[in-house]
Amino acid sequence: MLLCAALLGAQFQCPVANAAEASKPLSFQPVAGTVVPMGGSVRNDNEAVRQRLVQLAGGSAARFVVIPSASSQPETSGADAVEQLRRRGAQVELLKIAPCWAGETLESARRAAAEPANVAKIRAATGVFFTGGEQGRTADVLNPDGVASPVLQAVRELQARGGVIAGSSAGAAIMSSTMFRDAMNSVQVMKGVMREGKEIDRGLGFVGDQLFIDQHFLKRGRVGRMLALMLAKGYKVGLGVDENTAAIIHGSEIEIVGSSGALLLDLRQATQEPGPVNVRNVRISYLDNGDRYDLAKLQGQVLAAKQAKGEIKFRQPGFAPDLEFVRPAYTDILGENAILRALSQLVDGPRDHVRGIAFDLEQLPDAPVADPAPELGFEFMLRRDEHTHGWDSAGLDDKDYSIFDARLDVRPVRLKAPFYQAWQ
Repeated sequence: MLLCAALLGAQFQCPVANAAEASKPLSFQPVAGTVVPMGGSVRNDNEAVRQRLVQLAGGSAARFVVIPSASSQPETSGADAVEQLRRRGAQVELLKIAPCWAGETLESARRAAAEPANVAKIRAATGVFFTGGEQGRTADVLNPDGVASPVLQAVRELQARGGVIAGSSAGAAIMSSTMFRDAMNSVQVMKGVMREGKEIDRGLGFVGDQLFIDQHFLKRGRVGRMLALMLAKGYKVGLGVDENTAAIIHGSEIEIVGSSGALLLDLRQATQEPGPVNVRNVRISYLDNGDRYDLAKLQGQVLAAKQAKGEIKFRQPGFAPDLEFVRPAYTDILGENAILRALSQLVDGPRDHVRGIAFDLEQLPDAPVADPAPELGFEFMLRRDEHTHGWDSAGLDDKDYSIFDARLDVRPVRLKAPFYQAWQ
């Protein structure tokens, strides 16, 4: 269990790049095949995501298997995934590999993950789709104690020969080599509550060891927990995919498709102090629908229509911001979509910095562990500098801004508990 170092008298500190290393492209191992983490809550009428998924797997020749291991209702969620893929022209088969399937258990699901018939179906497929639910179930069934089942081995072989590996929500969380298993409280994770097998666990590693994936990202305000895990585990690049959105990862390139976008953290140039999350010069980008990002070069490419419209000119004299009435600070920077609103304000508002606070007012009675520091909170400081670029979508669609390379500094702060008292 990792707990904030200052509290326990120990120290943990991830390696950080020096100046020379930070100026170089990331030595990124290309992702095999095509991996498509979907941020969860993908609507049935989201043609941009669902049709694209079938096209990537071969169009009319696409052959998918659906693995509903994560679901608490695998018959229902599995059948829905099958229907959505078939509706777009794919051939699809649902595999009965799920501990919550009626009459099944963890042990029987593990036996199903070793059945030659299921392995054969995957070997005949061009794509695999993992449903949502609890990602721990999928890891426990397909990769118990880090030992890959025959089904997982077959999925990896499919990926190696160029197939599509896709998943929504829990099906996206398993894509990294390390995943969040059950970490609902981001502030607690920032305080260091990251127990192996509890809050965090082994993922299935479809995107390799260098990229971290998280999901339901902006909707559930998960930037704090992703940053904390990246620092603790040594990740340099993290991608948080929002709901109703997919990230298409092929080789070293990411493309964002859907109704929202994804947040990308780059820690190559970050410097960290020991103890609770205390880090400077994290580069943070918001990739909107149609934007691309090269993980080897760590360079973004904005949607062509936005590029043609022109960049926001906040670095030039006479800049007239569109967002004139802005909040000086966000009292819950980990609230729903708060980090995106703050970034939008940063690039299209009158101030060159935006501040936010992350803090737990009180601990829930069913919290998994006692709060190690009730008065510990975190200040998020977003800044725009010479590396920051932004585009808006006004007149193009109803999407959001595209924002590349803002600066993020996070430091621990002490807040009074209780946070407020009755007025007297």
